Amino acid sequence: MENKKPIKRHLALQPLSRQHHFGLLFSWKLRKGFSNNVATERLQEYAKWFFETEIKPHFKAEEEVVFPVLDDENELIVRALKEHRRIERLFKDTENPEKSLNQLEKELNAHIRFEERVLFNEIQKVATAEQLERIAEIHSEKETQTEYHDPFWENQ
Repeated sequence: MENKKPIKRHLALQPLSRQHHFGLLFSWKLRKGFSNNVATERLQEYAKWFFETEIKPHFKAEEEVVFPVLDDENELIVRALKEHRRIERLFKDTENPEKSLNQLEKELNAHIRFEERVLFNEIQKVATAEQLERIAEIHSEKETQTEYHDPFWENQ
């Protein structure tokens, strides 16, 4: 078994990493919902809520404050933005919700792992003190996640 050291995340990026943890939990909850045969409509409602309360503001913060630390043409930024658009489309897809939610669970998980293991490491390597301070400022107001009203992922 490979022994991985935990990533040392800069203090300014830690709130974003905590939000990523909530994103990984979202994916886990969807998987749990599917394995418990929870109605797709309930999963859709949860996804809609999660998109509005967590994903949308998170993507906005990353795109406006964090990503500009690197150049617009940087391949990591290009990839992250492309994945943001794809994930957003999956959240909004109502044509084949079961397929979209299954795909969303996988792609969001992979995207978060990419940002945590690759993109954020690069950003914290090159960010100036001013840039890190600006990143820290965007998260001072919201630190806790709101609870969803329908805990479908709990044992049925």
